[in-house]
Amino acid sequence: MKKFAIVLSGCGVYDGAEIHEATMTMLAVDQAGAEYDLFAPDIDQAHVINHLNGGEMNEKRNVLVESARIARGNIYPLSAFIAANYDAIIFPGGFGVAKNLCSYAFDGPGFSVNAEVEKVVKDMHAAGKPIGALCISPVMIAKILPGSKLTIGTDEGTATHIKEVGSEHINVETHSGVVVDEKNKLVTNPCYMLDGKISDIYAGAVAAVQAMLKLM
Repeated sequence: MKKFAIVLSGCGVYDGAEIHEATMTMLAVDQAGAEYDLFAPDIDQAHVINHLNGGEMNEKRNVLVESARIARGNIYPLSAFIAANYDAIIFPGGFGVAKNLCSYAFDGPGFSVNAEVEKVVKDMHAAGKPIGALCISPVMIAKILPGSKLTIGTDEGTATHIKEVGSEHINVETHSGVVVDEKNKLVTNPCYMLDGKISDIYAGAVAAVQAMLKLM
């Protein structure tokens, strides 16, 4: 049975993992007859956002602890990830990717990537195993693996930044559309980078997971 690693970035779209994307990815893997483990880095969040009003809160939260909410407690620190134990790795989106896993939300195309995140991506790439990225996550992959072909949908500003970090952006206008970079074994899908309903997000997660399985 194939096994995916799913990497989360907290809990909640504005400061962590996008919960619909994370959950639909888990469901898509399960319905494909594969297994998954969940991971997140054991680090502080960049900040905490009140999801009711959008304001910043005077709190500190931990990315692994918050991600455990989505995982129902069954999650591992990203430092424990071993590429040999998995057939694929996938990153759901959410601002937590751009704030916690990397600094794109704050620094634009000059952003840096968390060292543990960079290592697991490079380890899977070196092993020739599929890497999936949803929503805003492809921006992070574009910097870790320059020369990649990927998509975040149709947002011109973000697409320009992908080009600035040395990768190629391809527009995708439908939620079920994916860009498959066969050379890098990379699959990307826009999810909530396009306006949509939760059923659209499910369609995107299914399309991405199915494309990744074909690369195995």
